[in-house]
Amino acid sequence: MGRDVFDRERLPSELDEFLRSVNPWWEGKRGKPQPKFKRWAFETTLKRLDSGLAPAVVIRGPRQVGKTTLQMQIIETLLEERKVQGSRILRVQFDEIPSLRKVAEPVLAIARWFENRVLGRSFNDAARANQPAYLMFDEVQNLKDWAPQLKSLVDHHSVKVLVTGSSALRIEAGKDSLAGRITEVELGTLHLREILGLRFAERVDPYLPTNGLEPLLRREFWDGLEPWALGRKVVRDLAFRGFSERGGYPMAQANPNTSWPEIADQLNETVIKRAIQHDLRIGARGVKRDPQLLEEVFRLACRYAGQAPSQALFVSEIKNALSANIGWQRILKYLQFLDGAMLIRLIRPMELRLKKQKGNSKVCLCDHGLRASWLEEVVPLDPEGLKASPHLADIAGHIAESVVGYTLSGIPHLDVAHFPERGAEPEVDFVLTVGEKRIPMEVKYRQRIDPLRDTVGLRAFLEKAVYNAPFGIMVTLHDQVRIDDPRIIPVSLSSLLMMR
Repeated sequence: MGRDVFDRERLPSELDEFLRSVNPWWEGKRGKPQPKFKRWAFETTLKRLDSGLAPAVVIRGPRQVGKTTLQMQIIETLLEERKVQGSRILRVQFDEIPSLRKVAEPVLAIARWFENRVLGRSFNDAARANQPAYLMFDEVQNLKDWAPQLKSLVDHHSVKVLVTGSSALRIEAGKDSLAGRITEVELGTLHLREILGLRFAERVDPYLPTNGLEPLLRREFWDGLEPWALGRKVVRDLAFRGFSERGGYPMAQANPNTSWPEIADQLNETVIKRAIQHDLRIGARGVKRDPQLLEEVFRLACRYAGQAPSQALFVSEIKNALSANIGWQRILKYLQFLDGAMLIRLIRPMELRLKKQKGNSKVCLCDHGLRASWLEEVVPLDPEGLKASPHLADIAGHIAESVVGYTLSGIPHLDVAHFPERGAEPEVDFVLTVGEKRIPMEVKYRQRIDPLRDTVGLRAFLEKAVYNAPFGIMVTLHDQVRIDDPRIIPVSLSSLLMMR
């Protein structure tokens, strides 16, 4: 009868101590100082948390793109600007707690412990008093049965939950349990505008509105993109040069005075090897995983970025590199793993009338800086850099195609495919589908554009009424390229990257 409410939930003493140490705001203390620069997803995430449209917001993206920093910045904003009581905020970084192995259903156990021992009242009572609890779970998808636990939590308790994760496969695997209960924000590497803000303290608003794809179907949107970007040419070129040199990882752009070899080592250790050595261990029991094979598959993904290498090429290259007879299906699973870790994006061949088309997926890297660090081969993308290294033009063209593919596939709800050569129909690099309409896009990243030869694929696609394509886009190295065909709109890569 005399049992105190706060004795209802106990955790192992080392876990209790750890949680208190990483949530200093419970004792009125301040957390670790956070960067002043906030990524584009900060406002989006905060608005979704506020709206309550779904009880949980999931931020997913590759390692080291700023998901944890964003979570900490939101905590800082809640505490310092909104004056939320520290006892209403719980943060748990699940990939840092070895003692979790002793806890059954850790998400629910920690939530109950927090409710009883820190919040001091039930989650629902706090919400009724207009003082809801905020639960911040970092890398939660690595836990077994995390999704059913999260479902049970939000189904029975009124809380605001923010989840971050670097494995799309594991997040996708949990989405069936969480249908209608989560809203997702995908955070990739830095946009060009963000490089301006982080490295050069320059602010430019995006050209593409954050909501809806309808502008992409309007010719005037594309006609106006390059003139809009040229109106900001000085800062655009500054950001593009920085992107060309170092890619889009925040650590690379936030430390411009650190040598590239040092940055490259850090990218290899904290992004690539972390995914290979840590994430590869987690998954279904009994599945044999080979880190050496994964490293080699990623090396080939870097080597053939922006291309659609054949199954035979992958099998042959892997056989030569590892002196082992490894079949295509196993290689494909490792490519899908890298896609799930969001290090690459596999752009599939276009489907028509619900029929899957034959062809290989196009490999697009999340950042060309990873290619430079892993292969130890720096390839410039900016016009001046390429002018000084003309022998790298072909490789730069493929990398530019990879950059375009990754950028487009990061636009929420946009369907992006590629169109392989089919009989008499020439290849098209990318096809954007919005509703019933399609927009073909070709990347011609070279010093001179041949108005006939370089537009063959776009013209052939536009002339087929069945594809329902109102116009086509050509992505170029230089600004103000002239194309005589009025159906084809040229836009430089640097201008395209300013869109988001």
